[in-house]
Amino acid sequence: MKKYRGIYLKNEKEIGLMREANRLVSTILDMLSEAVRPGISTMALEEIADKACENFGVVPAFKGYHGFPFALCCSVNEEIVHGFPSNERILNEGDIVSIDMGVVYKGFYGDSARTYPVGSVPATTQMLLDVTRESLMKGIEQAHPGNNLYDVSRAIQEYAESFGYGIVRRFVGHGIGRNLHEKPEVPNFVPAGLPGVNLRTGMVIAIEPMVTAGTYEVEVLSDKWTAVTKDRKLSAHFEHTIAITSDGPIILSLS
Repeated sequence: MKKYRGIYLKNEKEIGLMREANRLVSTILDMLSEAVRPGISTMALEEIADKACENFGVVPAFKGYHGFPFALCCSVNEEIVHGFPSNERILNEGDIVSIDMGVVYKGFYGDSARTYPVGSVPATTQMLLDVTRESLMKGIEQAHPGNNLYDVSRAIQEYAESFGYGIVRRFVGHGIGRNLHEKPEVPNFVPAGLPGVNLRTGMVIAIEPMVTAGTYEVEVLSDKWTAVTKDRKLSAHFEHTIAITSDGPIILSLS
């Protein structure tokens, strides 16, 4: 596997395997979208994902990763990322739940995330979801060979902040391949004073804006995993894994 500045460049075969890994992730997220409703527990969503992985013959990527105990990250309302599924956490009308999911298929990782409304949500909440999803797409549009990585970051940041939202700094996107997290880090904001890297054909990256209705400042709860907004305002999270090709970015995490 070729490397550029410590970044693994994937060939066509490897990208094909990653496309299948990510397709399976997207298929599971589709299944979960049908299950999300008022009255369901986040542990019930975990059980759906676990069973789907078993049926598809893939390994949940997150379970056991640095000790994380579940297949899903289920983050509700002010929870940004890494929330634990729980029998006690029952989704209510008007909540939002961010679900981050990964699998390992034939040695390669897939990774994607979506935020779902639970039943009917206020227009202000739906706008947060829409802007977060659209900020991801704005970032993907910039993922062309020859562009700088921070062109992706800038597009996400400028779009989300134009609506008055916050962009989480503590957690960022990443390269992905035979490892869940590879170089480069993919921030959703432009870090001051850092040059960034030029994007090359064969890079595969997971872009994942986490956008908040208030401050971008974060606290981690006593479970040492669940990250919440410091002001306890809502947070949304969308993620796609993309391959950078000579024809531009290709979203791998589509059903």
